[in-house]
Amino acid sequence: MKKSPLFTTFAGLTLLLFSVAANAAQFKTLGEWDVHYIVINTSFLTPEVAKQYKLQRSKYQGLVNISVLNSEDQVAQSVAVTGKATNLLGTTKQLSFKQVKEGDAIYYLAVIPFRHQETYRFDIDVQRGNDKEKLKFKHKFYSE
Repeated sequence: MKKSPLFTTFAGLTLLLFSVAANAAQFKTLGEWDVHYIVINTSFLTPEVAKQYKLQRSKYQGLVNISVLNSEDQVAQSVAVTGKATNLLGTTKQLSFKQVKEGDAIYYLAVIPFRHQETYRFDIDVQRGNDKEKLKFKHKFYSE
């Protein structure tokens, strides 16, 4: 099966992001899952990828990318992902995650507007059936 150029572009971007994430150890083992996470500015996306996934490119908008893998065999998991982000002033923004499937990979994407040098604490819930885990991390945004 021949892959489209957009698939190749997004897959390449995702592999790049997750190799950076792996080097920075941006994953946590929660229960039976390895939950990988990364946050980037949407301005880093190519116009083609942004259009394909209906994402607005902006130096003031971040993209939260969550991937949930089975800890034993590293198979992507189909789960429900919800969450919120709270800045240091206490302003909370609800995150609306969209599931994206690319071959065997499954990603959960959400966008968040931000200001230059704004820090957010992320509180993400990952759930399948009665299994529920909580991912917490902090990220400081920079407009580029």
